[in-house]
Amino acid sequence: MRCVIAQYPFELTRVGVLASMAGVRPEIVTGDSVTIGRRRYPVKQVGEVITRQDRRDFSGGEVVRAMVRLGFTCHGGPRAARPPAPAALSPLQAASALLGGPDPQNA
Repeated sequence: MRCVIAQYPFELTRVGVLASMAGVRPEIVTGDSVTIGRRRYPVKQVGEVITRQDRRDFSGGEVVRAMVRLGFTCHGGPRAARPPAPAALSPLQAASALLGGPDPQNA
């Protein structure tokens, strides 16, 4: 399969990726990862091994897209927690807030 990673074309195959990663010890996973064989590797480590490029030269998304197209399972990393959405105000609470009056439910 032809893909472009860091503006360079690569001809990748599932067997080729398996062969390249054989014997490579996985680093600690802190973000996006891909399961190759029985091991889970950080996508940047996989990209560095299969392209022989510095991992600063490509994004993890480029590697994830290529690995998914080859049939490997990719996992999302921990995402920053979003603050909870504010609760919706009832029309009475909204009107009271606009007019500067006390909260009708707490009065």
